[in-house]
Amino acid sequence: MKFNLDKSIEILERTPTTIYSLLNNISEDWVLLNEGNNSWSAFDVLGHLIHGEKTDWIPRVTTILSNNSDKSFPPYDRLAQFKNSNGKKMDDLLKEFVQLRKENMQYLKSKKITPKDLEKKGVHTVFGEVTLAQLIATWMVHDLNHIAQITRILAKQYKKEVGPWIEYLTILKYK
Repeated sequence: MKFNLDKSIEILERTPTTIYSLLNNISEDWVLLNEGNNSWSAFDVLGHLIHGEKTDWIPRVTTILSNNSDKSFPPYDRLAQFKNSNGKKMDDLLKEFVQLRKENMQYLKSKKITPKDLEKKGVHTVFGEVTLAQLIATWMVHDLNHIAQITRILAKQYKKEVGPWIEYLTILKYK
């Protein structure tokens, strides 16, 4: 499928509801356990998504659409959630994510982005020049990636318990 801003927003707007439905009011075991080693829990993933809402996606959109000559993005701390979410409860994170995404979608829509705007570029610290369309497409796929990660984390908690059915459960075979 070719990039389409409206279709991307359809997914971006649904992410908070999807994650809220998965994680609201379930026991701490589900949200705090991970896949082993240095992997993330569902709590960690949600903290990461919140940090992105605050410091990544919209600030980069703003940079690209600005009239500033410097279109460089500041580096993004992919592990900031470990500090930022410390001491918080899952319910707090869920509410914060829902609110931040709502605000960010309102902001994105308020920009009345044109096809010409989607071609505008910013400068990523690793990748160099990237377009606004690529940034928004990445934001949407990033959401789906982390939804898949959350469901995989939850599924892995019963990896041994499924017994021989593991053969048919591909979610338990990755990572």
